[in-house]
Amino acid sequence: MPYYNWNGTDQTAGWPEARIQPAGAPRLLGWNVPPEELVHIPEHWLVYPEPNPALHYLLALLYILFTFVALLGNGLVIWIFCAAKSLRTPSNMFVVNLAICDFMMMLKTPIFIYNSFHTGFALGNLGCQIFSFIGSLSGIGASITNAAIAYDRYSTIARPLDGKLSRGQVMMLIVLIWMYTIPWALMPSMGVWGRFVPEGFLTSCTFDYITDSDEIRYFVGTIFTFSYAIPMTLIIYFYSQIVGHVVNHEKALREQAKKMNVESLRSGQNKDQASAEVRIAKVALTICFLFVAAWTPYGVMSLIGAFGNKSLLTPGVTMIPACCCKAVACLDPYVYAISHPRYRLELQKRMPWLELQEKPPASDATSTTTEAVPASS
Repeated sequence: MPYYNWNGTDQTAGWPEARIQPAGAPRLLGWNVPPEELVHIPEHWLVYPEPNPALHYLLALLYILFTFVALLGNGLVIWIFCAAKSLRTPSNMFVVNLAICDFMMMLKTPIFIYNSFHTGFALGNLGCQIFSFIGSLSGIGASITNAAIAYDRYSTIARPLDGKLSRGQVMMLIVLIWMYTIPWALMPSMGVWGRFVPEGFLTSCTFDYITDSDEIRYFVGTIFTFSYAIPMTLIIYFYSQIVGHVVNHEKALREQAKKMNVESLRSGQNKDQASAEVRIAKVALTICFLFVAAWTPYGVMSLIGAFGNKSLLTPGVTMIPACCCKAVACLDPYVYAISHPRYRLELQKRMPWLELQEKPPASDATSTTTEAVPASS
C-alpha cells in the first residue's frame, strides 16, 4: 500500500531498499516506525544504518545534564531578577525574556530523552510537532532578544544621557519580539509554509530543510535570513561598536594623562568604572561567540540541506548543531546574569549557603555607563 507525503507524492516508491534488507544486514533508521508515522520522515534519513543504541543513551544522558543545568540557571535568573527590586530595571527585562526563551527550549527535551531511550521516533508526529514548535519559539525568540540586548547596551553607552530605554519602550520591544517570532513557529506547524519533520537519529525535530522542493528552499532561505542573518548582523554591529567605544575611551584617557604627566586620571571609583567597562567589552565578545557557536551550525546545515550536497548531512552530523544550541542555553544565564555583581549579591542574600562571598558595591553613585550596562550583563 503506498503512503503519500505532505505534498501528495508517493514516498514509498523510493523506499523498498530502506525497509527490506538482506538477512544479516544492519537495520536502517525507521525500521521500528509504524507505517502511518513513516510518511512524516524525509526519505533522506531512511537510507542510513540505525546508530548504535549506546549513542542514543549517551545523547539522552547528555540532554538530561543540559536540562538540569539550563533549567537551574535560567530559573534562578527569572526568580532573582523578578524578586529583587534593585534588578527590576528596563534593561534587565530583556535578560529575563532571554532566560524565558532558554527555559522554554529545555522544556521540550523530555521528548528527545524519551525518544532516545526508545531508540527512535517513539512519540511520533505529535511529539515531533510539539518539540519543533517549542524549539522554534525559543530559538528564534532568543536570537531576536540577543539582538535587542545588543541594541540596548549600545544605546546606553553611545548616548549615556538619553540613550537608556524606558520601561514602556522595553515592553513594546518585547511584544514586537514575540510578534516577530510566533509566525515562524505557526506557519510550519499549520502547514501554511514549510513543515516540521524528524532529523538525524529521528529523536529530534526541526523545520524541513532536506526535502528537494522549491517551497522548502524558499522557506529555508527566508527563515535563515530573518532568524539568523539579520540578528547576527545586528549583534556583531552593536557589540563591535561597544568594544570600539571602550577602547577609544581608554585610549583618550591615557593620552590625556600623558599630556598632564600623571599616571592616571582615574580616582578609586573611576578605576572601578574602568574595570566594569573592560568587563563589559569581554562579555560582549563572549556573547558574540556564544551566538555564533549556538546557531551557525544549524544555519550552515540548513543551507547545505536546501541548496547544497545533502550527502554531507549524515544523521550523526546533524545531531551536533542540536547539542550546540542546548549547550549555549546552559551558558547564557551565567554570561548575562551570574557575571553581574548585583545579581550575585541578591543570590547571596537569598541563598547564603552558597557562600558566594560577594561584597556590596562601595557606592551606589556609579556613573551612568557603569551602572546601566552591567545591569543587563
